[in-house]
Amino acid sequence: MSKIILITGASSGFGKAIAEKFAAGGWNLILTARRKEKLEAVASDLEKQYGVKTLCLVFDVQNKEAVFENLSKLPSEWQAVDLLVNNAGLALGRDSFFDANLDDWETMIDTNIKGLLYASKAVLPYLIKQQGHIINIGSTAGKEVYKDGNVYCATKHAVDAITKAQRIDLLPYKIKVTAIHPGAVETDFSLVRFKGDADKAAAVYSGYTPLKAEDIADTAWYVANVPKHVCINDVVMTCVAQGNSTMIHKD
Repeated sequence: MSKIILITGASSGFGKAIAEKFAAGGWNLILTARRKEKLEAVASDLEKQYGVKTLCLVFDVQNKEAVFENLSKLPSEWQAVDLLVNNAGLALGRDSFFDANLDDWETMIDTNIKGLLYASKAVLPYLIKQQGHIINIGSTAGKEVYKDGNVYCATKHAVDAITKAQRIDLLPYKIKVTAIHPGAVETDFSLVRFKGDADKAAAVYSGYTPLKAEDIADTAWYVANVPKHVCINDVVMTCVAQGNSTMIHKD
């Protein structure tokens, strides 16, 4: 029987790459995102390419009612969830604490922290039955704070702490909990952070070779497929040019 993975934020970036990796491995996919057309296009492509089944759920993880309406009432044939990937997240702005936009702060908190909590809570009954696995996508920003990162860094520190708490609290249910903390990855992350400013976004990745979304997908595949008695707790990954959250060597 094929396993089932549920991925939040699956229409692009890490989520899309993870969906493709697991589809290639024969897993069926529950894919969630805000953008209906993009999500359904991803699902359609993966069904055609790999012959897997998909279920698309369109909602924003910031919306508590929508999360529970969609995830706590999955069709019976989709309830055997083996793996939840809490991928939905974003950075908005690169401003000092004094200059930062309060709406940006609230959106990051509501998505990166609350959205992860809502999705985890809603899916947990299925994971308990399957003795499943949670993978939370964090960031090197959750290990160190950098200038003008303030609340984004705070949200990713929260992801790190929540992951540790989940692992402890869910021990009696034999649920694995892993955090993957990528450094600089060339996706639309910076384009979102700089609110569509393509020049600023491109400058983030110039002068070195950053990670790709597929690198994070490969890591997710690995940690999800180790022996049943093994849990990879914490993965911090960067490209060769990056030493930590603040140090990147550019040629």
